[in-house]
Amino acid sequence: MATTVFDRDRPDARLVTAALAASQPSVFWLDELPASPALPRLTGRVRADLAIVGGGYAGLWTALLAKERDPGARVVLLEGARIGHAASGRNGGFVEATLTHGAANGETRFPTELAELDRLGMANLDAIEQTVEARGWRCEFERVGSIAVATEHYQLAALAEAHDGEHELFHDGGGMRALVDSPTYLGGLESTRDTALVHPGKLARSLLEACLDAGVEVHEQSPVRGLRAEPDAVLLDTAHGTVAADRVALATNAYPSLLKRYRLHTVPVYDYVLMTEPLSAEQRAAIGWQGRQGIADSANQFHYYRLTADDRILWGGYDAVYHYGGRIRRSYEERRESFEMLAAHFLTTFPQLEGIRFSHRWAGVIDTSSRFCAFHATAHGGRVAYSAGFTGLGVAATRFTAEVMLDQLAGLETERTSLRMVNQLPLPFPPEPATYLAVQAVRAALDRADHREGRRGAFLRTLDAVGLGFDS
Repeated sequence: MATTVFDRDRPDARLVTAALAASQPSVFWLDELPASPALPRLTGRVRADLAIVGGGYAGLWTALLAKERDPGARVVLLEGARIGHAASGRNGGFVEATLTHGAANGETRFPTELAELDRLGMANLDAIEQTVEARGWRCEFERVGSIAVATEHYQLAALAEAHDGEHELFHDGGGMRALVDSPTYLGGLESTRDTALVHPGKLARSLLEACLDAGVEVHEQSPVRGLRAEPDAVLLDTAHGTVAADRVALATNAYPSLLKRYRLHTVPVYDYVLMTEPLSAEQRAAIGWQGRQGIADSANQFHYYRLTADDRILWGGYDAVYHYGGRIRRSYEERRESFEMLAAHFLTTFPQLEGIRFSHRWAGVIDTSSRFCAFHATAHGGRVAYSAGFTGLGVAATRFTAEVMLDQLAGLETERTSLRMVNQLPLPFPPEPATYLAVQAVRAALDRADHREGRRGAFLRTLDAVGLGFDS
């Protein structure tokens, strides 16, 4: 079996240990936020026009857009912990236009409406940018574009074939290294308009403040224990209170759905992230990166990375981990072998940064669906809407999802609600132990494909044929 660049050029283990030695097991984005007191938990019985479960991006966008549609509506948002504490505060801050987890996935699953989805996705990203500017949100939003880099020759050929010439620039090895200097780069495909970067924690805080200003009633530390539909209301029960709502939007991401019929439609996968200390002027000059684009390499098991406002490098991805039974536990966030692998791959990519230190390390769960992009569903006669399954590309897509759920709850026939993507559910994952065994088999198969010039074996081709994801 062939080796990849990350196998061939692994740094000395002592360099990896030294780079990680001072890192704190803490989320950089959340550490950056000023302390704020928790919002009051829900107590008693409250009546609402719209209740939202989940205080991440999807829930916050749903609340804000609901108040923009109807300022007089009583909107109540329930969050089980603190606003933005989960995926919305732990992600890489890539705000991607794609609604389909990339063009290849979209072409495979929604070929007849991909052009429409691409147009809607770009309009959605434009709307986020316009909102940030109009509201004066200080969330470090940068419309800098992104680069898919090739570190193996077969990847270079695939990127050249994917180049469509519209808002894209193909770079050979020399051109790529003139943009960002890494000895691993053989070329890259730069997309100039379809990606922005943002500070995830500050975006969540900005959304929260906008919701509060609009009159949304937000309750933290109010996990919903159950959902009951009665003739005159949908009831959401917490430990200390109940919301009786005309309509309910569920934005619970990787956490088990309150609708039991959809609990097998997502699985939680842990993603691991490192953040460096700020680069010195000399270190920054050594790698270039003047355009500040977001970057990802092109393997099945890929890394994503970007610069922060203070010139740190966030480095994540590659080692996605699923735990038996879909369990979500704090203890899973500290996985030494994942952080060491990430650090080794970082130093392989940027050997000129030898001696750099990582200041933070963290992990969090991604809500993975079998079609590798979000799905949408309703229940209880259209009084409940549910969206999940963003599979790591939800920062922008959550706003689109909010519009879909609000359209559905209002009974509107819109361009969004007419999409096959919105009306078609992905295949559910099988019950345990089948899911655990399948995920482990897929991880091994993807690794083999990366060591065989991207060639997918019979197992992966079978999954492709029946519509299961696992392509990234």
